[in-house]
Amino acid sequence: MTAVLTLFVVSLYGCSSPQDRAYEAQEKVHEERLALIEHYTACLKDAGNDPLKTESCDQYLKAAEALK
Repeated sequence: MTAVLTLFVVSLYGCSSPQDRAYEAQEKVHEERLALIEHYTACLKDAGNDPLKTESCDQYLKAAEALK
């Protein structure tokens, strides 16, 4: 009886709906976008007034915008 109950619980948690997987994927995209924005902000801070360094930071911003 315990084995059946355990199997039922494992199967219940192991099978997520397509909607749940979509939410998880969306959450990962948002997390990645936030990480890119944090990298961009840190890069700008490190670049200071150097236009060449500031321009190199744009890669983070463009990547974040691509994930919208």
